[in-house]
Amino acid sequence: MSIEKCRAYLAQRGYEDRIREFDVSSATVELAAQAVGCQPAHIAKTLSFLHEDGAVLIVCAGDAKIDNSKFKAQFHHKATMLSPEQVETFTGHRIGGVCPFAIEHPNTVTYLDVSLRRFETIYPAAGNAASAVKLNCDELARLSNSLGWIDVCKGWQTPAQ
Repeated sequence: MSIEKCRAYLAQRGYEDRIREFDVSSATVELAAQAVGCQPAHIAKTLSFLHEDGAVLIVCAGDAKIDNSKFKAQFHHKATMLSPEQVETFTGHRIGGVCPFAIEHPNTVTYLDVSLRRFETIYPAAGNAASAVKLNCDELARLSNSLGWIDVCKGWQTPAQ
């Protein structure tokens, strides 16, 4: 059901032709990268956390991890991931296909992490565990109704030489 909601949402905005569906799972960063044919870092994973009376979605690069101290500085509370049931309640998507599109819950907000900005093309899921959408960062920002770019991840920066 969730991919149909995403398809309708993206079609209304002229992006339905960017959806790719696979015969194999894309439920993890590694599987998605194999299905798409890209490096894992180019997969735009959507992480979901408890926030106030709802949820905050953070879309970040596939090679990035949440930095707990940065998260706490940004949101003023500890990073607590949603349970599978909460994910579905707050996003309308199941784990493995969570994406920042067609989110209807009024207490769910989305932010994009700066780890994505180094790529011309990124691939978030399209609502199920066998899909992706080919986008650039500006398109993702518009389509996700993001509240902005934040820096809450680690592990993706190239060490200084």
